[in-house]
Amino acid sequence: MNKLIKKLNDFNELVMFKHSIFSLPFIFIAMVVSAQGWFGFKLLFLGILAALTARNFAMGFNRFMDRDIDALNPRTINRPNVDGRISPTSMFIFVLLNAIGFVAVAYFVNDLALYLSIPILIIIGSYSYFKRFSFLAHIILGISLGLAPIAGVVAVTETIPFWAIILSLGVMFWVAGFDLLYSLQDIEVDKKLGLHSIPSKFGVEKTMFISKVFHALTVFFWLLFVVFSDSSYFAYVAVVLSALMLAYEHYLVNKDFKKIDKAFFTVNGYLGIIFFILIVLDNIFF
Repeated sequence: MNKLIKKLNDFNELVMFKHSIFSLPFIFIAMVVSAQGWFGFKLLFLGILAALTARNFAMGFNRFMDRDIDALNPRTINRPNVDGRISPTSMFIFVLLNAIGFVAVAYFVNDLALYLSIPILIIIGSYSYFKRFSFLAHIILGISLGLAPIAGVVAVTETIPFWAIILSLGVMFWVAGFDLLYSLQDIEVDKKLGLHSIPSKFGVEKTMFISKVFHALTVFFWLLFVVFSDSSYFAYVAVVLSALMLAYEHYLVNKDFKKIDKAFFTVNGYLGIIFFILIVLDNIFF
């Protein structure tokens, strides 16, 4: 039993399960807005399974492909994919099972979800390759998580309305923006290993400026989402609070690079949860 628990903890560390908090709220935001309220226990269960299998696939595949890179980075050298706690074979099986699981969940959702399942897996898996030849990898990561609202609305209505696309664009720039800040930690390693990233190509100051632009676009697209989805007061409050939290995130990083982890996980984690709660309240009272 102890060995099993240890192995589960290793896989939890491998895929950084706690970071699921970034995509889950926006899947359910799209589902709540689509259904104009409660969307049912079946879709709640399937939505959680779809989010977890998709993310496990993406993170597992990334760790599998990045074994050589992570072994040369002091920040990542103790990850389970590098230090031998999880073998390449085990990682490959884990990735394959989650890919199959995601497609299976999509089958039980609806036809459009099933048709989109393979393309979604290809997109979220491509991030691992982009950093090897293009600094646009940050955008690819943003697109990967930006698919979450699309998946949510497809699950409920089997359509992709305009407001869902706008919401997804906001999520894309949100994720790309905070990934830029997070990647500042690896700027020297990226240069040394010849990896492509915005920080290694443009430097710290320009990266922080680009991140600010991305987060300004985030607020803009989320504001448009509120307008085109006919949401009301609580949704506008969600956008305002998001803008304040993103500003605070940049304040933390500008003040001290050692606070990047706090800015990355804590602030963005709360942002998604608060946004979701306010959208739920908006649908309850308006």
